[in-house]
Amino acid sequence: MRHRLIVAAVITLSAALAGCSAPADSAPDVTATTAPSANGDGHGQISGARELAEPALHLATVSPAGEIQHLDLLDESREVLARIEPADDVVTDGRLLFAIREGGVTVIDSGVWTWSHVDHFHYYEAPSRVVGEVSGRGIPTVVPGETGVGIQFDDQAVLLDTAGLADGDIEERFRLDIDPHEGLVVPLSRGALVTEPDAAGDPQGLRVVTAEGEERDLLDCVHAAGTITTVVGVVVGCADGALLLPGGDANGAERIAYPEHAPAGAVRFAAREARPTVAATTVAGGSTVWILDTRARTWEVWDAGQEVVDAAAIDDAEERVLALAADGSVLVMADGTVTARTESLVARSLGDEEMARHVRFVVDQKRAYLNGPVENMLWEIDPADDARIARSFPTDAAPMHLAGTGR
Repeated sequence: MRHRLIVAAVITLSAALAGCSAPADSAPDVTATTAPSANGDGHGQISGARELAEPALHLATVSPAGEIQHLDLLDESREVLARIEPADDVVTDGRLLFAIREGGVTVIDSGVWTWSHVDHFHYYEAPSRVVGEVSGRGIPTVVPGETGVGIQFDDQAVLLDTAGLADGDIEERFRLDIDPHEGLVVPLSRGALVTEPDAAGDPQGLRVVTAEGEERDLLDCVHAAGTITTVVGVVVGCADGALLLPGGDANGAERIAYPEHAPAGAVRFAAREARPTVAATTVAGGSTVWILDTRARTWEVWDAGQEVVDAAAIDDAEERVLALAADGSVLVMADGTVTARTESLVARSLGDEEMARHVRFVVDQKRAYLNGPVENMLWEIDPADDARIARSFPTDAAPMHLAGTGR
């Protein structure tokens, strides 16, 4: 089976817009909207949506049979969003869910989302729906972005229009034939980056492609792997460091070299949305957690003292980072030191090679969430309170995939 990269949450880059309604903290509880499209007047509305006073935060889980359940984190109610074909992986942009399997991607609109105006936010709720399918050869890699969604199949690179998806339409901005390889299509503010392989099929660079499919410059990025979008810009992990594109603009690409003597090759980035600092783990594994500050353009390497299989930056006032240890416990780290840990929560899941790759974090400002596919459980963790388990949510079926929506 083709190995895929797990892509972290995507963070908005939109600037503050004029003519905005009242800030979220003074907004009415529910307000009907009349915007004709996903972008509307710049507030992220769609026809029939309701504006809320606070984010409608949910956890979406996908069972082995393909049932997508939506857990409301406010009242703990559950509903079935959709029943789809079983998925191999699921990624999200905070609203749209992308269920990945051999030969295609199912796009689901969760019906809850947050619209950023940088200095404040607007929160919306609308009916959920299955938007449709995107087909191709092989198991695709999906990278959600603010204006586009990149999909790489075995031999094709596709860029979808995000606004179209929010309106319920699948609009391909481009679909390009490429040499078969394991790579990425990374959305930019305009167009995308498409990995370009050498004769052996290893990514050796990132081709800048316009939204119309016109191929432009080739950026140096050997072994391009993980990617994330922060409030500063788009990041792609390369063999010799992180490639940063401030504002999602390919013209301003910067390279942030890995620390000296650090093992090369960050392959997975994860962080709370709308923050500049992210955590990364490498293909080499081990006890280290990498911390990338995209604003300061610096790396730090923290040693957790035991093997770590995943990490996510909360990036709060204490600069906390969560790390998932190989023994199934969750570590809270700050300034390179482990400050708290949970008991072993997902040891059985991590002990199963197939299940282990489905265990992941969802991180908010105050809470973090973890799924246990074998344990049939979701956990809510309070990193600021000695890694206290605030709530546990048993599941009827194995939560094979976990994603946060309403963000």
